[in-house]
Amino acid sequence: MPFILWFNFLAGFFYVATGAGLWLRKRWAVGLATALALTTLVAFAVFGMHILNHGEYEMRTVFAMTLRSAVWSVIAGLAWLLWPSRVQIAKG
Repeated sequence: MPFILWFNFLAGFFYVATGAGLWLRKRWAVGLATALALTTLVAFAVFGMHILNHGEYEMRTVFAMTLRSAVWSVIAGLAWLLWPSRVQIAKG
């Protein structure tokens, strides 16, 4: 499915940028990680609709999208929970 191929190709650039931003503790990276998690889940849902409509697919794509969805959901959740400004707000 060309949509998934293009999505994964373009998302790869954002994966690298987000990882670098989180490593450097940039606030924008938290939002970008969340956006990546959400857009990956939406793309996976579109892919699922394609499969349900008897479209062609490979199981390795299903596994890869499952892994990407899980990883970016965990990264986004941890970024929100562990961001330093949240700790300061909670103390203050």
